[in-house]
Amino acid sequence: MTKGGLFWGTILLIIGLLLLFSNLGIIAIEIWSAIWAVLLIVVGLGILWGVFSGRDTGGQEVVIPRDGAARARIRLSHGAGRLRVDAGAADDALLEGTFGGGLDYRAGRKGDELDVHLSPPDFLAMIVPWNWGREGLGWLLRLNSDIPLSLAFETGASDARLDLTDLLVTDLKLETGASSLNVTLPARAGHTRARIEAGAASVAVRIPPEVAARLRLEGGLASIEVDESRFPRVGRLYQSQDYETAENRVDLTVEAGVGSLRVR
Repeated sequence: MTKGGLFWGTILLIIGLLLLFSNLGIIAIEIWSAIWAVLLIVVGLGILWGVFSGRDTGGQEVVIPRDGAARARIRLSHGAGRLRVDAGAADDALLEGTFGGGLDYRAGRKGDELDVHLSPPDFLAMIVPWNWGREGLGWLLRLNSDIPLSLAFETGASDARLDLTDLLVTDLKLETGASSLNVTLPARAGHTRARIEAGAASVAVRIPPEVAARLRLEGGLASIEVDESRFPRVGRLYQSQDYETAENRVDLTVEAGVGSLRVR
């Protein structure tokens, strides 16, 4: 049996037992919180394995030049680990970052748009914790705040913190599995279209005070908390009263399985 098969087989067995015991009334717990806790424990054990086994991949420093582009599209595939994104890249760079576990990327121009795809060197190897090393898939990205950006991020069992406040993000798509996701949306990007697709996830979305929003919530979310003083409910939507006339506004759709969502 491979280590990958043993790892995922054990995870599925533990989750299956938790679900069974909960359905039979043997244990009384918040089941998805327990599953998330199990995943975090396994991730932590994997990182400790990397530390004490002497594996240390370090962090790869990468700068991708802006190359005179007027706008950019960034697609990011990230497995299990930690992801941090914010502004702060130099004027002549599209992005700067430190990539624990390494990075493969492709960048090409399509007219005035720079198209970039970021992924781990070996995606399948990166989703099992004994391959992570001391840094793990710990990615820290700083993006250019002067050009419009279209972002499409796909993550696995991750802890993701995305601060897009100072970025000109016009389109955002986030797909995540069993994860913790914390997103602050842009403050001065004009009209931002955003979509979040999540599995068993804890999702927190912050919308800057000066930004209006229209929210569509879909799926079987176990817990929903929306600041209705800012975003009153109108039928199946939550919408700012000044949404239609606001200079900066967000059109956000969240489609989730079982998990929690907080919007403020």
